[in-house]
Amino acid sequence: MPVFEYNSQRSNLIIAEYGRHIQKMIEYAKTIEDPVKRQRTAEAIVDLMNQMVPQGKQEEDYMDKLWKHFFRIADYEIEVTPPSGEKPVPHPLKLNLDKLPYTQSNLKFRHYGKNVTSMIEKAMTMEDGPIKDGFIHTIASYMKLAYKNWNKDHYVSDDNIVTDISVMSQGKLSLPDGSNLDLLGNSAKNIPNNNTFSTSRRRKSGGSKRGSGGYKKRKSNRY
Repeated sequence: MPVFEYNSQRSNLIIAEYGRHIQKMIEYAKTIEDPVKRQRTAEAIVDLMNQMVPQGKQEEDYMDKLWKHFFRIADYEIEVTPPSGEKPVPHPLKLNLDKLPYTQSNLKFRHYGKNVTSMIEKAMTMEDGPIKDGFIHTIASYMKLAYKNWNKDHYVSDDNIVTDISVMSQGKLSLPDGSNLDLLGNSAKNIPNNNTFSTSRRRKSGGSKRGSGGYKKRKSNRY
């Protein structure tokens, strides 16, 4: 009766792209006592690895990479010499990875996006004047548009935006009373569509044509 070998009973694959057969070949090469035969076997295994992954041949020093993989699969416990003449040594794995510097600021206003925060910081450094006022008004208009896109079921008034921009700027930025923050949201409504443009152009040209022969001629009452 055949004896089945399950993956749970096998050793872990060190480099999965080469498969288990290459790993078994290297394990066998480690048991060869004759150094000449062991060297030839190692070279044959690396050549087979080269045939299994042909897309890497365009890389620089590709054969050196294959030999490094060979020694890694062998756990560096085999006495053979690669073409470079230097046997690779294991590199210690870095287990303590550095944490990514995720920002945790202004989580309350994340629906506006990070760019709005940057623009508010920029506006806080500008000199008072019409340029700064226009920049603040543009920021506030974009904030209202972003809020509508984030939560379309919730009504947002200009007062909400004024309050948020004041809180985000620590009270250093404010909008004049009566500011209209719907300019960005209504800008798309002022652009005529192609049908309107085509109809207007036809009217200016004198009306619509009938058929390929131009306008339909009226019948003459003359006999």
